[in-house]
Amino acid sequence: MVNNNLELNINTLINYTLKMFDKSQEILEDSVNSMITKDVKKAKGISEKDDEIDTLRDYIRDRSIELMALKQPMAKDLRFIYALESICLELERIGDYSVNISVEVIKIGKEEYIKELIDIPKMKDICIDMIKDAKRALEQRDEELAYNTALKDDLVDKLYDVIYEHTLKVMHEKEVNIDQGVTMLFVARYLERIGDHITNICEKIIYALRGDMIEIG
Repeated sequence: MVNNNLELNINTLINYTLKMFDKSQEILEDSVNSMITKDVKKAKGISEKDDEIDTLRDYIRDRSIELMALKQPMAKDLRFIYALESICLELERIGDYSVNISVEVIKIGKEEYIKELIDIPKMKDICIDMIKDAKRALEQRDEELAYNTALKDDLVDKLYDVIYEHTLKVMHEKEVNIDQGVTMLFVARYLERIGDHITNICEKIIYALRGDMIEIG
């Protein structure tokens, strides 16, 4: 790592990145929970939470550039800085997809759901666990935890396939179900993409720790 007396150091970047993990977890929880509870008011406030994530992302990006320009870190440090900057981009996308979910919630409003919400909350729970574990992997420099966390994305993908199949069936049964069915499929797709972004985060953690750029799944 860089010298401890530097104001802008890698540990500072890590701390801000960990804050982004917390914000990303919170916004995802709130967006899907607003769907579960049909809380349109909460859904409308999701975009403000995303602004906080964007602010953190901008800070980390700018500090990373400054640190590389001023201190010219060696290979290992440079790799870690690059990985953190990439992780923050993935976390920002999780915030964006959470906003997208809230937009779909607002569209549905107070309508009765055409099918019971079972698998979407399950997808959310797995994604939340993945975010928590990825954060812990970065904090503890744990390559194995990062790898095993990425593997959980298979569970998210399987649930997406189940939702896709069941929702299409309900849409075919009644034409009136089509609009909300499309919305359900969008939400499931956003959660599936969030799982992919967490997998990317885990790959970047492994890269930062051992220098290998691997693809998991």
